[in-house]
Amino acid sequence: MSRRAFLGMSHSPLMGLNPVPPAVEGELKAAIARAREQVLSFDPELVVLVAPDHYNGFFNQLMPPFCLGTQARAVGDYLSPAGDLNVDAATAQALATHLMDEDFDIALSRRMEVDHGFSQALQLIWGGLATPPVIPLFMNAVAQPGIPRMRRCRALGEAIGRFLDGRSERTLLIGSGGLSHEPPVPTLMHPDPAVRERITVKVEPTPADRDAKTQRVMAAGRALAEGSSAIKPINPAWDLRWMELLSQGTQGLDELCATTEQSIEQEAGLSAHESKTWLVGRSALRTDQAIPCTLRHYQAIPEYIAGFGLMFLEQPPIH
Repeated sequence: MSRRAFLGMSHSPLMGLNPVPPAVEGELKAAIARAREQVLSFDPELVVLVAPDHYNGFFNQLMPPFCLGTQARAVGDYLSPAGDLNVDAATAQALATHLMDEDFDIALSRRMEVDHGFSQALQLIWGGLATPPVIPLFMNAVAQPGIPRMRRCRALGEAIGRFLDGRSERTLLIGSGGLSHEPPVPTLMHPDPAVRERITVKVEPTPADRDAKTQRVMAAGRALAEGSSAIKPINPAWDLRWMELLSQGTQGLDELCATTEQSIEQEAGLSAHESKTWLVGRSALRTDQAIPCTLRHYQAIPEYIAGFGLMFLEQPPIH
């Protein structure tokens, strides 16, 4: 019998750093508490965590579209925890073998480094990195042209689902990222060659470097909330459509996968590609029917530079 569930969860490095109105913070904390309650009630024995990186572990010198980790260390950026993830190395390698056998070429890291894109979801649900066994799956969401396309994300999720069909663990698939947002993450189009070099070759940042980055992102969030920012605003309509289509079966996913790369960036921001982590995770559940959605929550929080969404789906047991 195969049991699995999906948790879609936005992340923001600015949680706990930039102040938000008390009512907004209270509503978000209550929604996260409901997500935590549902996850702990499901009691996963394995977690497949699909998440991006923000030039802390993966750089343009070598940027795979997808990468599984048999070992992973969180760098502890912003207020996220640092340390080793509880990676199930044997199952991660078995999944890699399965994907290769299915003609899905996948990169494999034996020493993966991850940032808040991975660790914040674990922190919000389990309080830190002491979690059930995890398989970390990195997805490039910042560096074109190697950002995975929608159909490929769906195909990867379906292939992971076929792997899980042969296993008995209660498995939680987490998509960490999105929804609409465009924080000040540099690209190779940046005019400063020093910035382009910084996102190409990894250099261990100094505490002063990390603090300067934190202050820069905090300022961007405050400016967005004040309406004085040039960065793309949050798009709640886009976010809610994304969540609605994911909650449906095949027809909803077909419609979602018709979304073009250009429209994602134009309507939802350069970093909205992170939302594809949700598509990967959701596609590992059944898609021939709608699955009950027991949690769906959304808030546009400019102080966090986040269209912040939460969604929980639990698939009925497959015998």
